Amino acid sequence: MATKKSTKTTTRRRTRTNTRKLVIVESPSKAKTIGRFLGRTYKVVASLGHIRDLPKSRMGVEIDNNYKPEYISIRGKGDVIKGLRRDAKNAKAIYLASDPDREGEAIAWHVSNILKLDPKGKNRVTFNEITKDAVKDAFKEPRSINMDLVDAQQARRVLDRLVGYSISPILWKKVKTGLSAGRVQSVALNLIIKREQAIRDFKPVEYWSIDAEFAKGKEHFQASFFGQHGKKMDLHNNDDVQKVLAQIDKKSPFTISKVTRRERRRMPQPPFTTSTLQQEANRRLNYRTRKTMMAAQQLYEGINIGQGAAVGLITYMRTDSTRIASVAKHEASKFIHEKYGAEYAAAKPVKGKMQEGAQDAHEAIRPTSVYRTPAEMKQYLTNDQYRLYSLIWSRFVASEMTAQVVDTMSLTISQNDVDFRATGSKVKFPGFTKVYHRSNKDTDNLLPDLADGDQVKMVKDDPAQHFTQPPARYTEAALVKTLEENGVGRPSTYAPTLDTIQRRYYVRLVARHFEPTELGEIVNKIIEKQFPEIVDVKFTADVEHNLDQIEEGKRQWVQVVDQFFKPFEKEVDAAEKQVEKIQMRDKLAGINCDICGAPMVVKMGRYGKFYACSRFPNCRNTKAIVKDTGVTCPKCGKGTVVERKSKKNRTFYGCSRYPDCDFVSWDQPIARKCPKCGHFLVVKKLKGGQQIVCPNGDYKENEQK
Repeated sequence: MATKKSTKTTTRRRTRTNTRKLVIVESPSKAKTIGRFLGRTYKVVASLGHIRDLPKSRMGVEIDNNYKPEYISIRGKGDVIKGLRRDAKNAKAIYLASDPDREGEAIAWHVSNILKLDPKGKNRVTFNEITKDAVKDAFKEPRSINMDLVDAQQARRVLDRLVGYSISPILWKKVKTGLSAGRVQSVALNLIIKREQAIRDFKPVEYWSIDAEFAKGKEHFQASFFGQHGKKMDLHNNDDVQKVLAQIDKKSPFTISKVTRRERRRMPQPPFTTSTLQQEANRRLNYRTRKTMMAAQQLYEGINIGQGAAVGLITYMRTDSTRIASVAKHEASKFIHEKYGAEYAAAKPVKGKMQEGAQDAHEAIRPTSVYRTPAEMKQYLTNDQYRLYSLIWSRFVASEMTAQVVDTMSLTISQNDVDFRATGSKVKFPGFTKVYHRSNKDTDNLLPDLADGDQVKMVKDDPAQHFTQPPARYTEAALVKTLEENGVGRPSTYAPTLDTIQRRYYVRLVARHFEPTELGEIVNKIIEKQFPEIVDVKFTADVEHNLDQIEEGKRQWVQVVDQFFKPFEKEVDAAEKQVEKIQMRDKLAGINCDICGAPMVVKMGRYGKFYACSRFPNCRNTKAIVKDTGVTCPKCGKGTVVERKSKKNRTFYGCSRYPDCDFVSWDQPIARKCPKCGHFLVVKKLKGGQQIVCPNGDYKENEQK
């Protein structure tokens, strides 16, 4: 009897399994979230990203056969593919629910090929946000795979492979192994190096300013020299300054010759696109581009917000559109009315200007529900997730609010035909700044209540010499902005591009700004000379435009690739013959090898420069290049504290006697102890300055700029 009962149970389980519908997504966290929404009649599994790609060991593109790509299963994905095939065999229906962009469409197509699904079958499901309603609505209207999207991604992959696997071997032969080149990364590197060259060529120009303090009774205010006879005048040197000061009678009053009062409206910015999110997170949160996208991906795929309910907190984070769904607009308007009042809700919310060539495939990045406030979500989020979610939430809410109204006042202060100007402002109505501050302009800068003809006294003057400054080096935010403005790359390419040029040690981040390395300049020089179109911003933007046309069904992908490759192939052949081998000469380090006594030299590695024995490979001794701070190790008291670099190129401090002493600190220790507890003090880096603090307590010294 027990056997019969067991057989019936097994049959029942098989029947139930065969009636389940299979949903395939990219990541386990996304699968977990969607699975809760769909219920037991669906089985949701993850492909763990791409399951097929071009081979790493060779070109993998049949150039003489219409650039046919040779796709193979990615190493390590064998068990995943077996699992997908097993689940597909037992499924009643199969749905491909990868991300709603070119990359996601390509993943769905590759999975479809592996499972031998009907390419015209309606098994593709997409949604812009991972919420219960959005997911269920998407499954009501499945579609077939969009081959135009697949072809656009395939064309990008083939083009990148043709460029990378054609130029990289030349760099290996002529410079050193392990180097690489690419369409977008070569443009990014070239932009950084051109900016560095502009800094080197820059010649500072002297100029002067005269700031002054004026008083009306007990009220004091600041003004700056404007010009003479009502016309603006530049002060080129100290002689110009002295001539102006000689005209002024400090004992006599100045007259308010002109007062201008205006009401100015400052509009909110539109909600985030991928690039503006990366830029703002870099500026405000000091997040690297990769960190921003990683946290955004987690917020999109789903967060457990209690009672086992995981839900996507933001919409899809790879977009170039500022468009917002009408349902989200209505919800935001309702929230603003309830929380802040009707006067804060915009009748016509700001509409952002999209970049030329923007695909506008998905709406802007926004919270899936504005009622999930950052304060309520904080308990469920990591610190990185919370800070990014707060930024996205506040930017979206602000975009649906009214303008900030500011009363401005400008004064012209004159005496003996010498004019000074002062400006002040007062926030009349905060508008969107109630939620999202754009800058320090959101605060008041008051001037005394003065009128034409009033007289004021100059309390002191402060002439100052200045020099024009060279253009600033690119930050990650500035580089992303420049790439986007020039139409180079797309939202999904910025993070991996910046990561690649740093991993290859073509550039390094110094104080949050990119500086090219010697290796980067050598590689750029070769590419710029032999492959000028690869680093040409306009040419690369045209390629992106062609990829967009493939996506829109206006061009064939093979034709676009062929149009690019035919002239490029000739440049490759010429470079093979013309580029001379570059000797990367090692510089003497000034120290001898601990093992064999031979001189040590400075070599270039994956993570930067290091010391190596000049007798390599006979002697393989290497040493990290460290900067000695001169501070005695606070742990062992024998070694000194040295500056080191982590594998992620982050600076930290450790004992010179490592591994005998394992002292480490992210902040630089100094040769003083805390007056309260006796613990060593450290220098804490802050925005715009630094501060000496005790890591063991609440002792702090005044901030230093």
